[in-house]
Amino acid sequence: MTLIKPITTEKAIRMLELENKITFLVDRRSNKIEIRKEMEKAFNVKVEGVTTQIKNNKKTAIIKLKEESPAIDVATKLGLI
Repeated sequence: MTLIKPITTEKAIRMLELENKITFLVDRRSNKIEIRKEMEKAFNVKVEGVTTQIKNNKKTAIIKLKEESPAIDVATKLGLI
């Protein structure tokens, strides 16, 4: 499993609402293609792009969804909002 858990900081929620991006803590060994495929399969959405970063030996992925797939719907399914 590539996606571990969603990140719910103030900045992540702001990106969710304004930029249609959702942030996840992901497996350190996963790559952008694996993250994209799992996100599309798990939540039935279309991904526009994936950005990853590593801080404190933890990898986070910022996943930008296409306009026809609102990130707010994914957040609602996860219980973030």
